[in-house]
Amino acid sequence: MRFVTKSESVKKSFFEDLRREGIKFELHERLGYEAFVGYLLEGTLEEISAQIDVIEGADREALREGFVSFKESLNHILEHIKVGERFETLLQEGPWVAELLDQLTRNGAIDYSDGVIKLREGVDVTKLRFEFKFPFNLVHSPESAERIAKQFAFADLTMEYEFEILELDIAKINTLGKIASRYFPEDYLLKVYFALIGRSILSGEILKSLGNEKVPEEDLVKGFVRASPISIPTEKGTLVINYSPKAVEEVLRFLKRAGYVEIKAGKVKKLKDLV
Repeated sequence: MRFVTKSESVKKSFFEDLRREGIKFELHERLGYEAFVGYLLEGTLEEISAQIDVIEGADREALREGFVSFKESLNHILEHIKVGERFETLLQEGPWVAELLDQLTRNGAIDYSDGVIKLREGVDVTKLRFEFKFPFNLVHSPESAERIAKQFAFADLTMEYEFEILELDIAKINTLGKIASRYFPEDYLLKVYFALIGRSILSGEILKSLGNEKVPEEDLVKGFVRASPISIPTEKGTLVINYSPKAVEEVLRFLKRAGYVEIKAGKVKKLKDLV
């Protein structure tokens, strides 16, 4: 159960928030990448729009829609940086922010001081040159499209930060959900959140079933697999927790590492309950 980000600022802020709330986690860093293969059109906003109107061998309607979205995103960023905005705050809008800020930087259109980005005085955005990128699958005749568009391939080797969440306390998992909602998309957050809730509930049921006895691990696993799935009614519906034999074994390993159980000679003994 983990959250993964490639953003250095998200990593730093999320790390500080988790530590401040006393949520158990481990941070792992590894080499990752971002890649894009497609085409680009270059010029002022007006020039790019004119190129889209005459390009052959590509889906013009899809390009028009994409360019409208590009301009809306640009205007959104410009509204923020006209008065000045912190870099970390801007990045929380999404990964597309870094690309637009990079283009504005290459135009010499922004100032950066003490973590705050601001649009330079007197900048005429209509005179700035931009790159509008679009995926190769919008082109059905490369030979025709390439009379105007340039091929573009981008590979960014970057660090990837993985937050492995070790928390079993449901109250803290709820707090984690509120924190993570500031950094991660809702669908991603909900999947991790309910996986953590599911692991916590399964862990509690395992510890409850052990009592004060030493139970053969094989019997414990078989018993829980027979009881799968666990169905729990909630205020808004039902939470169903399904799991495989391997998943039960992994939860037992997790409980052992966390000091909740002892596993010796194929038998499991409870050392403490969930707080």
